[in-house]
Amino acid sequence: MYHTTQEHDKYSAERQPGSVPASGVPDYSPAQPYVPPYISSRSRAPGFTRQWSTGLCHCCDNPANCLITCCCPCITFGQIAEIVDRGNSSCAANGFCYGLILLTGFACLYSCFYRSKLRGQYDLEEEPCVDCLVHFLCETCALCQEYREIKNQGFDMGIGWEANMDRQSRGVTLAPIVAPGMRR
Repeated sequence: MYHTTQEHDKYSAERQPGSVPASGVPDYSPAQPYVPPYISSRSRAPGFTRQWSTGLCHCCDNPANCLITCCCPCITFGQIAEIVDRGNSSCAANGFCYGLILLTGFACLYSCFYRSKLRGQYDLEEEPCVDCLVHFLCETCALCQEYREIKNQGFDMGIGWEANMDRQSRGVTLAPIVAPGMRR
């Protein structure tokens, strides 16, 4: 095929995925392997990150949570922290601590820690900028985004960690939505 190793090195270095090399057989191997989003983070390739399920400024995707977070962010933070901590701390305790720190003006430092922890659990990208800056510039939007992300991961935010685990162990899921059939 190649007469010298220099020819081999030259042509193999120039080949891109999907291109047709001198042999005439295209190479369709992807640059990175496809990993479905439902695969757990433990079985993903190292360095693989996913995008957030919703954007930072999509607060109105869940208007009720947006209103609650704007009026009393300690409620939303408490719910997020209980799930992220996997039930090791309660919603009320986290919300109370957040409320006290909120009075000092440094609540963004406390909440950015939980954003980092959430990103680590679900292999999410650090976007649009570093976690502390996201919370410092737009605390309520960041909390709303984290709430939506956890909810989109399958948690019912209103019932807490223990009830979610009980629900998952029993295999209780929501009933599927059945589309109406065709009518004549």
